[in-house]
Amino acid sequence: MTQSQTAPETSGRTIRWWARWYDTASWLMSFGQAGAITRKAIEIAAPAGGEKVLDVGCGTGRLTFGAVERAPGAELHGIDASPEMIEVARKKARRKKADIAFQVAVIERLPFADGEFDLALSGFMLHHLPDEVKKSGIAEVARVLKPGGRFVAVDFSGHGGGFIGHVITLFGHGHSHAGIEDLLETVKGAGFAEAELVETKFKSLAFIRARK
Repeated sequence: MTQSQTAPETSGRTIRWWARWYDTASWLMSFGQAGAITRKAIEIAAPAGGEKVLDVGCGTGRLTFGAVERAPGAELHGIDASPEMIEVARKKARRKKADIAFQVAVIERLPFADGEFDLALSGFMLHHLPDEVKKSGIAEVARVLKPGGRFVAVDFSGHGGGFIGHVITLFGHGHSHAGIEDLLETVKGAGFAEAELVETKFKSLAFIRARK
């Protein structure tokens, strides 16, 4: 797949030409902790068999595949604005024989009906979105969730110290502490009754858990 292929219009940043190397880059930037971070996010999300789960900004499907392993029998969907990332995710699904519906779409215009999903996931995507897209996108996530549906997001916090935190800040990916607080308020304002930060050993990351 080449970068010349059509992608949906969005003002959020998308990963295109280097999508095939994204998993390797993630492993390097996390200093080998990418798998452990995924497992923690899935532990917090607690998907269950029989649930319908959406991974927004799924990239190559790291969280999506984590949900499949945790909850066989769940119905999994993943969307991303990058056709190249979706192609990588589809190839991985074929290789793993995983029944996951991956499609190209943007978070601010989710191609699903109201109240379709029990759980929505987001991994390292929200920092790519301008504030207005972030607001409209999280409101879309709330729209497609059932009453009582959960939303779990993990993203860079850029604080908490440690070598990884300094690297994240150096590359400009981190939210400030105030930025994370603003993100929590955005989640609450989008229609979620509850939103909280979950403490983990990954001090340079923010794990957000919300319920509609």
